[in-house]
Parts: sequence; C-alpha cells; structure tokens
Amino acid sequence: MQLFASWCVFSRQRYVLGDKAMQRMAESNIFISGVGGIGIEIAKNIVLAGVKLVTIHDDHVATEFDLGTQFFLRSDDVINSRNRAVASVGRLAELNPYVDVKTSSAILTIDSALEFLDQYQCVVLSEKPLSLLMRVNEYCRSKNPPIKFIAVDVRGVFCWCFSDFGEDFEVVDSNGEEPREVFISDVRKGNPGIVTTLENKIHGFQSGDVVTFKEVKGMTALNGKEFQIEVISPYIFSICDTTGDEFLAYEGGGLALQVKTSKCLNFRSLQAELCRSPSLVVTDLTKFNSPAVLHLGMLALDRFHELRGVMPKVWDALDANDLVSIAKKINQELKIVDDEGLLDEDSWRHLSFTAQGCLAPLCAFMGGVVAQEALKALTGKFSPLSQWLHLDAREVLPKDVPTDVQPFQPRRDRYDALRICVGEEMCRKLAEIKLFMVGCGAIGCELLKNFSLLGCCQSASGGKMTITDNDLIEKSNLNRQFLFRPEHIRQPKSTTAASAAADINPSLNIDAHQHKVCAQTESAMYTDQFFEGNDVIVNALDNLEARRYMDSRCVTNQRPLLESGTLGPKGHVQVIIPFLTESYASQNDPVDEDVPFCTLHSFPAVIDHCIEWARDKFETFFAQKPTLYNKFFAAHSASDAISNLTNGIPLENAESASKMAAFLPESMECCIAAGRIKFEKFFNHRAKQLLHAFPLDTRMKDGSLFWQSPKRPPVPVEFQPTNALHLQFVQAFAHLFADMHRLKFSPEDFSDEKILRVLSKVTVPKFEPKNKRIEIDESAKKPEEEELSGDELRIAANRLRQAVKKYREFPSLVSATFEKDDDSNGHIDFIVATSNLRATMYGIETADRLKIKRIAGRIVPAIATTTAAVAGLVSVELIKVVKKVQLEDFRNAFLNLALPMFVLSEPGPVSKTVLSNGVEFSLWDRWEIHGTSKTTLKDFIHTIKVQYNVDASMIVQGVKMIYVPIMGPSHMKRLPQLMTSLVKITSGKPYVDLVVTYSVPGKEDEMGPPVRYYL
Repeated sequence: MQLFASWCVFSRQRYVLGDKAMQRMAESNIFISGVGGIGIEIAKNIVLAGVKLVTIHDDHVATEFDLGTQFFLRSDDVINSRNRAVASVGRLAELNPYVDVKTSSAILTIDSALEFLDQYQCVVLSEKPLSLLMRVNEYCRSKNPPIKFIAVDVRGVFCWCFSDFGEDFEVVDSNGEEPREVFISDVRKGNPGIVTTLENKIHGFQSGDVVTFKEVKGMTALNGKEFQIEVISPYIFSICDTTGDEFLAYEGGGLALQVKTSKCLNFRSLQAELCRSPSLVVTDLTKFNSPAVLHLGMLALDRFHELRGVMPKVWDALDANDLVSIAKKINQELKIVDDEGLLDEDSWRHLSFTAQGCLAPLCAFMGGVVAQEALKALTGKFSPLSQWLHLDAREVLPKDVPTDVQPFQPRRDRYDALRICVGEEMCRKLAEIKLFMVGCGAIGCELLKNFSLLGCCQSASGGKMTITDNDLIEKSNLNRQFLFRPEHIRQPKSTTAASAAADINPSLNIDAHQHKVCAQTESAMYTDQFFEGNDVIVNALDNLEARRYMDSRCVTNQRPLLESGTLGPKGHVQVIIPFLTESYASQNDPVDEDVPFCTLHSFPAVIDHCIEWARDKFETFFAQKPTLYNKFFAAHSASDAISNLTNGIPLENAESASKMAAFLPESMECCIAAGRIKFEKFFNHRAKQLLHAFPLDTRMKDGSLFWQSPKRPPVPVEFQPTNALHLQFVQAFAHLFADMHRLKFSPEDFSDEKILRVLSKVTVPKFEPKNKRIEIDESAKKPEEEELSGDELRIAANRLRQAVKKYREFPSLVSATFEKDDDSNGHIDFIVATSNLRATMYGIETADRLKIKRIAGRIVPAIATTTAAVAGLVSVELIKVVKKVQLEDFRNAFLNLALPMFVLSEPGPVSKTVLSNGVEFSLWDRWEIHGTSKTTLKDFIHTIKVQYNVDASMIVQGVKMIYVPIMGPSHMKRLPQLMTSLVKITSGKPYVDLVVTYSVPGKEDEMGPPVRYYL
C-alpha cells in the first residue's frame, strides 16, 4: 500500500494506531474465507484500515438469502449465480485504492493443501466447521513465525469468535492510551521511596507501571531512569529503595512520565481450547454465566451438523431437543459448566431455532471486533482477545415459543435471514417504522447499511426514514464513512449516503435533508409535530452540544432515542425509552478542566498549553483582527475616524484597526520582514519582559521561589537563520500575512535563499521593558478590553493620519477560517512552528506535527472497526424498540476494542419525583391543560388545582415571567387577563410549554413536570 501518499485519508486513524502500526499493516497480507454477512463486514473494515493485500475466498454463489446480510451483493448477482467473492470484489476494492484486493473460489476442505496460506500474515475463517478450523489452525501454528489465526461465525441471534496468535506474541502497546505525565511535589527517601504529586493531582498510574523522571532537582539520580511503581493512593506511589548515597535529598520540581512497555503473550491452539476449559470473555453483565453456556451451544451445533449434515430445522422443537441433549453430553465430557443448574437449555433451543438465520447487526458488531483483532495480529498494537468471545441477542426473540412457527419459515426473499430470527410480524413492523436519524458520518453510514439490511422504512409498507446532515464529504472521511467514494468529495453527506443505502435495498423510503437540528430549525423544520410523527430517533452525532439538544427534544416529545458515539477504540450505546429509562442528560459528562488564563498567557507547563496559545494567536491575528479591521472601515471613513478620535470620541476597534492600517504590506518581502519582527516579539521580547517583571530570584510572600514547578522561567530565543524551526515560523507567518492582504506569491518566494536575503536587511526592534501588569492569579479570567484614554485615542488618530498619507485607501482584508486538513494553506505550519518555539522558550519538550494538529484541530481519533461494532449494537436495540421489550431486555453498552473490553448492561431506570401531595412524575411526564380563547390566568391556575391538586406559585415561559406574585401587585393584577395575551405564541403552534412551581405550606416551593398549555 502506498502509505505515505495516503496520509490525508488515514489522518483520523493515525491518531489511534500510530505510524509504526500502519506501516506494518501496509506490508501485510490477510486471507478471509467466507464472504457472507460476517465475512464481508470483516473485509470491509480491514480494507478501510489499509493493508497491502486482502484475498477474499468463497465457494458459494449469491442467493436471495445473502441480500439480507451481505451489503455488497445485488439482485443481479443472484440472478446470474455469481460467486459471492467475485461479485463483491469490485465494491470492496473501491473502498481503498491503496489496498490490493483479490479473490479465490477454490474449494477449501479438511483435505486441501494449505501451502497457499504461507504468503499471509493473518487468516480469518467464517462459516466453517470446527474440524476444518482445527486443521487450518494447526497449519498456521506450524509456521515460523506462526500465521495469526481467527475464526468467527454468526448463527441466528448468536455469534462467536476465536483467536490464536501463537507463542510469544509481542504486544507493543496494550491500551493505546497516551503515556501519562504528572508534576511531582515531593520524593521522600526510604525503602521504598515515596513520590507525591503536585497539588494532589491524580497521577492515574497503576501498580506495575513503569515510569521515568525528568527535571527533578536535588535527587537527580531519578532523572532519565526507569522504575516500576506500586500505587499507594491516587496521589502517591512508591518506587525503588532511595536510601542510597546516590539519591540526594529532593529539592523540588520534576515530572513523572509513564513508560510504555511491551509484553509477550502465549496463545493456546483451537484444539487445546476445545479439549479443556476455554478462555471466555464476559460481555453481558446480566448474563454472567452465558459465555460458557453459549460455548457449549456452539460445540453442540457443530456436532449436530457433523452428525446430520444439515443445521437444525427452523423453529423445530424436536431438533432443538436433540441439540440440548448434545450440549449436555458435551458438558459431561468437557466439564465446562460444573453446576448443571446453571445450564440454560432455553438458550440452546433458541440457537437451534435460529441457526439457519442470521441477524445482520451481529455481523456488523462481530465484523468490527474481528477486523480489529486481525489488525492487532499484524501490528501488536492493543491487547488481543483471550481467546473466545460469545454474544447473543436473544431479547429480540419471542418470549415464548410460538405455537405457529410458519411466520418464521423462509420465503426465498432477502429477508429470510431476519425472518428466521424474529418472524414475519417483526419484519413487517420494521418495514413500517418512521425513523429520524441525525448525522450521516461514520456511525451514520454504518447505521444506514444496517437499517437497509433489516428492511426498515419501506415505501410499500408506509415506512419512512428521514436523515439530515449539513456537512459535505471530505477526503479524510473516506477511511471510515464507507458509503462515500473519492468522486463524492465536496458533495452533501446526507444525499450521497441516502443514495448508497437505497442501492443496498431499493425498497428503502428515505428522505435526505441538509439542515442542522438546532433551535434555529425548531420552529419551521424539526417541529414538535415532526418529532411526534417519528417512531424512533437515532443519533449519529460527534459533539456533546448536539447530543444534549436531541435528548431534550426527545424528552419533550416523548420519543425513543438511540444514542451512540466513538472515540478511537472506545464506543458507547445508550438506549433512551420514554417512561422507562433515564435520558442522556441524566448523567453528567466529564467536564474538561479549564486551563487558567495566566498559565496559557505567561506560564505554560506542558506542550498542550503552548499549542492552545498558538491556536489563539492564529485566531487573533489572522481571523479576528482582519474581521474587526473590515468592520471598522465599513462603518467609518478614514477622515471621519481621524476627526472623531482627534476630538476624543472613542470608536470601537479603533486601536486594532489603526495598528493594522499602519502597516499594509505591498510585497512578499514585507510579509517576510513582518514574520521576523513577530518572531522577536513572541519568543524573545516576551521572555525578557517576564524576566524583567519576575527575575529568577523573585520570591512569593511566603518566601518560596516564584519560579518553581510547575512554573518554568523562559529563556529568550535568539533567532538563528540556520535553524529550520525559526525559518518555518517566518515562512508560515509570511504565508498567512500575504493571504490576509491578498498578495500573490509563488514557491520561490519561500525559498531559503530568498528568505535569508530578505532577513539580512530587516531591522529588528530592540527590547524595551514595559510597566505592564502580568496576571499571576490562576482564578483570573481573560481581561476585557479597556476603553482608550484620550492620549491613546490621539495616538490611534495619528496612526491613521500617517497611514492615509502612505496608502491613500484601505482595502478589505481576508479573514482566515482555520482548516486543519489542508496542508497547503499554512495554518498547521504556523501553529506547529509557534507551539514548538514557545515550548523551546520555556524548556518544554516539543511535539511532532501529528500531535499538534490533533490538539489544535480538536480532532477526534476514529477507526472504522469501533464504528462498525457500535452501529451493530445500536441496530440490535432498534429491533427491541420496535418490539417494545421490557426495560430488562434493553442493553446499554460500553466497549474498548483496545483492551478488549465489552460491557453490556441494563439501562438506568428513570427516577421518580414525588410532590408533597403524593403526585409522582418523572422527566418524561408533562401535565396538559386545555384552554380556550377566553381562558384567564386565574382560570389556568384553577384548572391546575382541580386536575393535579397543587397551588401554582410561579409560572414562567422560557425567560418570560408570566406570574410571579413576589414581584409585586402588578403580577396579581394579571389574574383576570387572558392567557393568550400573557404568553408568547409561536405561529402554527397550538400550545406553549410552561414551567410552573407550586407552594407548599411551611416548605419551599416545589417544581412539577413541564406544563403544556393548549390555546
């Protein structure tokens, strides 16, 4: 794979996997056998991730059944009896032009020669009997190094996978997290030595971690050495014996940095795992014993097929009883479950009933998991699965075995795989639903694929899917948002995704919008009536603000909401059901700790502070200032501005505009000179001013040194024309400055020769100390701009007067909009150079371009595998919403594919509030009052009293106070007034939502649920 030519496509993935892992992937070959629903999901995710070669192998022809799970097959492939691999390879290869995708349709049996596998580093097999899996696994283990082996299958509403990466498999990064770094305040000598963090900051380490130290004063023997630690508390950990003479007394400063260490794992073969207690991962906290039971079911199903040559008949009780007997016999042989009372025979029966079917969302989930395991096999990045994973979705099945099983029988159409699992009635309900999905990015694309395969929202059944996304497709989207292709770049995501989904299932009735769902579209587009007209709402969003808004709209309109999200290898799913569960807002999201203004402005401690400062400088100089300049000269002529300022009349933005007008560059030479002068101001004069205000021996009131950890004294940076970083800053500043002033330039203008020639003629102002106050209070906010004094107004007027003489006119400037993914615009160049120069000035370790771009661009790391797994789980929950299952059958989920960890649990139940009069309500409730055009405020209050036995003490609509008696007699006079004259009425909306509090004798007022008043 041409890896380095494709960095833009893989930019979000790089932040998760790293360059070393991606380089290994680019040199690796994978063999995938079985291109049904699960096989194509795995292949799709691996091709998106980017390896050298993927060979998809299959010896089956496409059938109508496959159309319900295999999204790269079409009806034409079925009609022409095409091999599934051959029919899929074209669409699969389109996902990533840097991956070589080949096919094989050779028959693979237990007697086949396997030498062809030697060219592959990883082999993934699906839809295969255990006998063949053991044969291939044995061959893979015999190689040196061993070929990594993964087996997977989805049967009905059950799925499983197994991995074997051989002996001594090296994991180079077990969790993918950034190494933690913490300032320390003390190291106590002893055996062991005790380390305390600064100001009780949580270190986040675990016992057994390895850390190293730097910048420690006194006990300098710690610096640069590695120590294994034991955690004593969240703020204290121990290291080695520090009583030796080489460990001098600790004097201050220092940081402890986590060191990533590799580890070796040993895997057991498939045969060994099948002959004794298997290594099982628990996924569902409500089914703790389920993995062992499902494992026995998998073994019994394989033996059933081996004995009879077929899978159990669909929803056949006799075959199900036989499978149960086989499972019990296997358990007696292997002793997998010691307590026979824990054997769940119903789960085995459900496996037998549905084994010929296939639930497409489970293919999506397991496809994400297995693809990530395959990438781990190639790279050693993240911890591999150990070694079995089983999952089921039995909650979508009927509670009781139906007496009439005919609705579950195949009809030779694309919905047979689903019908066998859930029956014809559920297929019909899915086809009839009206669904609104917000967001058509990575999760949105996966969900659209899943919904299409499930036959949701079909035109013929009266169903409808509405989707919306106001974004356009970018090149960096192509690595995860698999419905998009290079030719779709700059096209709307929603309409493109809708077209691709309809191609998967032409029966889909989909309406694509390009609107943002927010308060501004609430009255005309996404009204209460719109929400109420949908059966379920689905979030596919990437920011908290939008999630909270959608949550509030669903609570207000009492609509089910399926919420999900990803962050690198981590993902979550939350099911929000009216009157059953808590809402998204019921739990508080972690709040990012604000960095004090003085830290960012004058006392950075870590590289993140430097990057934030650089981003702020970009916005200030190249976005805000030109915008204010344009506004100033759009509102004032130069002569009027000079006159007003001379006469002491303040004008908004006068100082900033006059300074910019005083220097309007006319050539690239001027821009380069400006960059050199700005370098001196930013990285030399600022340091000198700080040291002038706070010399190195400055002490605080308590006698302690001012410059002590985490404060770092700056060192003025002396410009060196031979220093690449110094030149990069000048080049980047000149680039942006020229763009701002609409100056044309060529690459030659930025050649080292030309820049050095210009710099040799630049006169750099000398440093002059100022009596400017420097903020050191960490609680202080960024100061507001003060009004200019009379002298300052006259200085601004004089600047403008000189500028008029020099330039005559003041053309508008171009305000930059920060764009992180266009490397030609100079934005990231400026921030990288500025961040690292500031870090150098303060003695902070610099960062590479990739890290700076992620932090400055607030990029959310993302990989296709997590997205696929999360979307699969969301789609399972959609079936449950349509089925209207009980609370205990829904599942929230948190997963981390890096560990790997899967936690499925029952959603939190909605909490209830009880008023003093005994009336109970939850966040989902609202009280409704119906009035007329003659209803007065007094009537409204009386109706509330009659209907709910409460006395209203305050009535508010939004920020408008309708009735607040404590405000005085004027509010009491409103009682006889008509409600229509007191409330704010929205055109076309027959009601208003009010907040009402109620008086309780001898107690504080209580607040009930929202009150919807119908006019």
